[in-house]
Amino acid sequence: MLRIVLFLSLAVLLPSVAVATELKLSTWNLEWLTDRQAGDGALPANVHPKLPADIDYLQQYAMQLDADVIAIQEVDGPIVAARVFPRDKYSIQMSRDHVVQRVGIVVRQGIHYDVNPDVTALDLGPSHALRSGVDITLTLQPAPLRILAVHLKTGCFDRPLNKEPRGSCEELAEQRTALIDWIRTRHAEGVAFVIMGDFNRHMDGKDQFWSALKRAAPLVRATEGRSSPCWGSEYFIDHIILGDTARDWLVPNSLRVLSYRETGNEWKQRLSDHCPVSVRLRLPN
Repeated sequence: MLRIVLFLSLAVLLPSVAVATELKLSTWNLEWLTDRQAGDGALPANVHPKLPADIDYLQQYAMQLDADVIAIQEVDGPIVAARVFPRDKYSIQMSRDHVVQRVGIVVRQGIHYDVNPDVTALDLGPSHALRSGVDITLTLQPAPLRILAVHLKTGCFDRPLNKEPRGSCEELAEQRTALIDWIRTRHAEGVAFVIMGDFNRHMDGKDQFWSALKRAAPLVRATEGRSSPCWGSEYFIDHIILGDTARDWLVPNSLRVLSYRETGNEWKQRLSDHCPVSVRLRLPN
């Protein structure tokens, strides 16, 4: 498949315009964003917590991103999240998981939303320690928008599912079942919805993971057939999926990746090995 490489776009929407007629949605894995110290028992030995200066850099990129709703991953709670997304500008909703790498949704102040129960079916139990999804409903006019943020099991980027008992592909297959259940419920309700986050899956071509999701409801994946410029050209694993009427709200060619100005392996660890991915939605009148 011919892939289209996306280039950095610095164009942003003014907040007043975004809230009134358009929404900018983004997903961003912040890679072990924590204020724990090196050597903390909750952190793997090879994880080096970010310095205060690194978090300041991330906040600058968050302000440049200027999104209305951001799905965040690998964040150790709302306190450290607020150092990237200040509370005077954003509201932060985090999962209730007892893990360091939590999932959350950040919403621009002034956009109203209701919090739904975490999708705990994505966490396959104590022996797996995977991450629940965070589920909110934006109370928009003329129609609400349901948003689910996820961070799925790593290690099965392209391989067939259910081929390795007790392995990462089997666990991802179980999470796929939980996602399908959530999608079918939203479809039955007739509500516009978005799923975004780190899927740890490429999903291009005839991928069985993506094919199964599409059988559950009408879906569009904004990243389909494209490659990311983040740290050089690479396949997307961070995706934004729009379902039912939300598909019609997607602004054509609005997919963007905010690449970092800093280069080099040390910056990949100091900032994140993922870049923010975003799209714009045009709300119906």
